[in-house]
Amino acid sequence: MKHYILGAVSAIALVGAAQAQESLVIGHSLSPTSHYGVGAQAFIDTLAELSGGTFTGEQAPAGQLGGERDMIEGLQIGSLDLVITSTGPLGNFVPEVLAIDLPFLFRDYDHARRVLDGEIGQELLDAIGENDLVGLAWSENGFRHVTNSQRPVTSPEDMSGLKLRTMENAVHMAAFEGMGAAPTPMAFPEVFGALQQGVVDGQENPITVITASRFWEVQGYVTLTGHVYSPAIVLASPILFDGLTEEQQGWFMEAAAASAAATRAEVDRLEAEGVALMRDNGMEVITEIDRAPFQALAAEAAWPVYTDRFGSELIERIVAFE
Repeated sequence: MKHYILGAVSAIALVGAAQAQESLVIGHSLSPTSHYGVGAQAFIDTLAELSGGTFTGEQAPAGQLGGERDMIEGLQIGSLDLVITSTGPLGNFVPEVLAIDLPFLFRDYDHARRVLDGEIGQELLDAIGENDLVGLAWSENGFRHVTNSQRPVTSPEDMSGLKLRTMENAVHMAAFEGMGAAPTPMAFPEVFGALQQGVVDGQENPITVITASRFWEVQGYVTLTGHVYSPAIVLASPILFDGLTEEQQGWFMEAAAASAAATRAEVDRLEAEGVALMRDNGMEVITEIDRAPFQALAAEAAWPVYTDRFGSELIERIVAFE
């Protein structure tokens, strides 16, 4: 039984040890060959193996089920099963998550992954669980960088006046306002067309997303600012998850962990190959900049968006994490 909409009958049918095969849909915003696609397939394959074929699945990639915010809302009401999403829109539903979107918070990949895989990451998953969502595992996009069609960006002054698409996230928007750009929030499925038509001059995303989306077709310049570490997350509908047995819930958690591991491995591979790929496709790639002025302006503008509401304790714990 394949379903996009999980109605009352389906929810009841999941109670107890499922005998009939259940076919689930996992939605995401990128292509099936992207790092999200790799992670989604790892989830599907692992869940099928653990459940002995009781649960099967398929991907709904490339924003087929809507933008990321739309998909998160779908999980809350039970119209979607599972989603792999960036954390950008998630802060609109679980404000505590805005902390991990702060610019220049994480030192490197090792720091970010160990924080999210540890006590702090679990506390945030628990907070997600209090907001009509089920956070199964932290996954990954990578460190975000700036692309544009107008000029090379080597200093904050070069960003002045650039219309940059950002996620629908108050922290990200404040950071780019601080750096002099004109942030324009927009759902991801709309971005390529907006760049193509000149509605916006640029956007910011990890190398994994830039390459998967072939942004070199509409962007000439990329600067490796590394301004924000962008996690991803595997989310489930509570209507689905709460109808599972404890054993079945364990299968879903293991499948999500396998998905995250596969996605991170793909991010590592794409990061290693991405700069050459962007250059081969005609982009001017600026790899060396003085990050200090970017960091000062972005942090001054964006960090208070979080600290004024929630204080600085969580941020201090992340910064101090060794």
